[in-house]
Amino acid sequence: MSQLLPDEAAERLVSTCRTTVGDNARSVTYFSRTDHEQLYLREDLEQDADLMAFIGTERQDFAMASDGYSGTELGRYRYTMRVFENGYAIRVDGRDKGVLVTCDGMELRDFNHLATAVGKTLDEWEGED
Repeated sequence: MSQLLPDEAAERLVSTCRTTVGDNARSVTYFSRTDHEQLYLREDLEQDADLMAFIGTERQDFAMASDGYSGTELGRYRYTMRVFENGYAIRVDGRDKGVLVTCDGMELRDFNHLATAVGKTLDEWEGED
């Protein structure tokens, strides 16, 4: 299934996202500072979309968020939510990797639940390094 993650880890990440937001989940992409892999794409969406520009933007912002917000009075950076005409993108960062989940319309608390669930999964994996 995945080249960046063991199959079991990729399946768990997709399952975590799908369980948290249900049919609102559009896609799940795991990325590092140098590579990315789309782990899930809902069947009714364009299957051959080019993710390079999208992930490139997230990767650049990933570095800025990781470095730029450390030590601020706001506390630990948790996630980024982007709002688009046809949905939302939520990026949750780990130390050197992240997950980008795109979704249809949801309530704000649903985004918090999603970010918390994905963040816990990334934290568990980082503890295994």
